[in-house]
Amino acid sequence: MRLALLPAACAFALVAACHQRAAVSVQGAASPVRVGPERGSVLVVGGGQQGPEVFAKFIELAGGPEALIVEVPTAGADSVDLSTVGRGLRAAGARNVVVYHTTDRTVANADSFVAKIANARGVWFGGGRHYRLVNSYMGTKSQRAFEAVLARGGVVGGSSAGASILGDYLVRGAPSNDNRIVNHPQYLKGFAYLRNTAIDQHVVARERLPDLYDSLTAKRRDLLAISEDEGTAWVVRGDTAEVIGRNKGFVYNARELTDPGRPFLTLLPGDRFDLNARRVISRAASASRLDGAFLDELFGPYQNGVRGGAAVLVAREGKVLLNRAYGIPVQPRFTPETAVPAFDLGNLSGVLNASITPDSSGRMSAASVRRVQGIGGMQRARFDSTSRAWRANVDDLYRFELGRFVVRPGARDTNTPPKPFELEQVRGRTRYATYGTQDGMRHAWVRYPAERTVILLLTNDSTADARAMADRIADRVLR
Repeated sequence: MRLALLPAACAFALVAACHQRAAVSVQGAASPVRVGPERGSVLVVGGGQQGPEVFAKFIELAGGPEALIVEVPTAGADSVDLSTVGRGLRAAGARNVVVYHTTDRTVANADSFVAKIANARGVWFGGGRHYRLVNSYMGTKSQRAFEAVLARGGVVGGSSAGASILGDYLVRGAPSNDNRIVNHPQYLKGFAYLRNTAIDQHVVARERLPDLYDSLTAKRRDLLAISEDEGTAWVVRGDTAEVIGRNKGFVYNARELTDPGRPFLTLLPGDRFDLNARRVISRAASASRLDGAFLDELFGPYQNGVRGGAAVLVAREGKVLLNRAYGIPVQPRFTPETAVPAFDLGNLSGVLNASITPDSSGRMSAASVRRVQGIGGMQRARFDSTSRAWRANVDDLYRFELGRFVVRPGARDTNTPPKPFELEQVRGRTRYATYGTQDGMRHAWVRYPAERTVILLLTNDSTADARAMADRIADRVLR
């Protein structure tokens, strides 16, 4: 019987029952790995700016700062500046990074070329165009050398095109600069470090979220597809994947209900997913005490949009416990409502302005504003040069938070927050806080550096007591 012909409820029940039976081993042994690497780890990054939280994890999986790491910039062959290759890894602490690059398959097949990575513990594929990696390495001794890194327990990872090549089914692999071509008949095969899986990237920043479903997974129900936004990564060991970084990951053809009205399931940093069973293993939010009843009480007045809507993001120790919008209309192309609209930040603008370096005349130039927009990889934050006010969303403020204040995963902040943050002592904890208005209304940006916790709350309601709302959230998260 074909599962696709069953009614939805029966299909879900059958899949669940089969999964339960498959998970049971007669002798109690672990189930065989079917999707991810049997040994080692795979790290899939959604492009854009990667922070230390991503590179540090890659270095850890490679065996530490002294491990030999190979960076492969070949996907960007038309614009590769070899002097910059490895900069992100070195900045995150890697001390032994070498460049591995050729567009000549004869070189890629030469024993002398491959020998330079014989002891590598990590391989990192940079961004660009996927087909260049296929043309240069597919079926060569170099490709087998990459696979050997996993076989000896190392890590293979990449960002943007370097992420998509890690999958089995290659998306956007067309030999052109037209990224809208999802399937190209001559470039449908990636390096398959994640078997029976397709990988997409830049999906929120470039509004690509419908593409995998429209062009692939609606027709290929057997195929697992994952994607991730910029600065966000899947860390895969065996069949277990965890999302880390700065935004969201997405799963197509999961064996459980998708997000309402969408063809995918959304995961946040700290969430874990079984790639073989195609089910969520755990949610970071489950231990936060931010339950539905509490959130309905706190944000219920904003659900119908009459008050202009609200958005909130709460993270602790790099795990996003809450990222939700209330009363925000559904956006085109499934863009997350937490990424739009841009709220007028009020006094919170001062936090971003403190990072702008004026030119010699005291003017905030367009270049200096762009540098601030690039902190953490902000995507939609906008600056008004006349009022010196910013408009932004909670997702971009969290990117800024990680890019500006969080220097190393697991470490306390080493950068003193600027005005308008005020140092406060609350219930024996030190925090920095600023609000949309001087009296604590409308917005809240509250940081607990010792607990590595941030609460970002934006509303379009001038009567919203943001200070009190943030305090109630903190009581739940930090208790």
